[in-house]
Order: sequence, then C-alpha cells, then structure tokens
Amino acid sequence: MAESRAYFENAYFVIGNAYAGKSTLVKELARAHNGIACEENYHDSYPHELDAKEFPGLTYTRDLADWHDFIRRSPQEYKAWIDETQRECEILELRMLPEICSRGKPVFVDTNISPETLRRIAPSDHVLVLLADPQISVRRFFERPDPEKQFLYRLLLEEKDPRSAMENFRQGLMLINSREAYDRLLNAGFRVILRDESRSVEQTRQLAERAFGLTAD
Repeated sequence: MAESRAYFENAYFVIGNAYAGKSTLVKELARAHNGIACEENYHDSYPHELDAKEFPGLTYTRDLADWHDFIRRSPQEYKAWIDETQRECEILELRMLPEICSRGKPVFVDTNISPETLRRIAPSDHVLVLLADPQISVRRFFERPDPEKQFLYRLLLEEKDPRSAMENFRQGLMLINSREAYDRLLNAGFRVILRDESRSVEQTRQLAERAFGLTAD
C-alpha cells in the first residue's frame, strides 16, 4: 500500500457526479499551480489499441455498427455499460498515472477511479468530491454544446417515436445519476464541495486549495 501511495503523492484527485464542475476545477488548479491537468476522459490518449475482450465497455462504441443501437438500449443496459466503462477507465488510469506523476509537477486528475481504490492509493487529503443535484444531468444533458451530446440528440430525434426514445434515454440518465449514487460519493469519507451557482470558478478553486492543503503560487 505504501508503495502505491508513493506513486501518487503529487496527484490530487477530483471525483463526483455530472455537472459538478470537475473538469473546470482540474484545469484551474493546474493553471494556478503550474501543474498537469488530466481532464475528463484523458485516458482516451492511452497509446495502445484496446482489446475488446479486456475492455468491452470502452470498445463498445468503437466497434458499433449502428449508433441507433446505442440509444435504443434499456435504462438498465445503459447503466451497466456506464458502470463497466468506469471500471475499465480505472484500469487505464492506474497504468498511465505513474508516468504522469513522474514528471515532477503536481497532477490534478478528473478521475473515474473509485473511492474504494482511492482510499488505497492516495492520502485522504488528496481526494476531493464535487457534487451537483443529480437531477441537473437529466434536465440539462442536451443543453451543452458538446458534439457528442448533440449527436445523440439528433439520433433520438430520428427515431420513429422521438418522445418515447427521449424518455427511455432519460430513464437511463436517472439510473446513472441516482440519489443512491450521490449519497455514496457524499459519504465516501473525503472532503466535499457542493455545486453553488452563485460561487465563482476562482472561489471554488480556493475552496479546493484549502481542502488539498495547497498554497497559492
């Protein structure tokens, strides 16, 4: 355990649910502390071709023949896929982070690594939980201009019954962003920052710095 922690002594992990501001915070912390920002899905840069047998979740969309099949899955299938991809992302992150942390700079990570694993590999004051109302992601999922979200939105509109297709997709979002998942993160044993629309990005960064014990450069 001590050896694993040594790998990540200069890493600061940000976990949480959707729309909590994790990626923004990671970028701000890296800018303020001359660090490295491992932003959302940074593991996509993993240099090796993924084996579909080892990583069925992460290769699902790569090998997908018809993207309409993606949105037609049941809410339970959608959640199971999300759970599997998060597990696989953790594997990739743990392979990548030792090299990133060896570069001699603080590393700020928007991570998929589970709270259980983080308790084994990182000091407790190097993990921060950001949380937003779990219903935000359901209400505002398609409001973001992300190309991926807008692509899915167009697919849903192409279905024979767009309203039913949209409702099916939203049910999946509700399962993923459930109150149970929120409470699990809230009670994970790490410092927590709740989303507050009246708080500036700089103020949130300052809260995070205090939680991490970082001093301003």
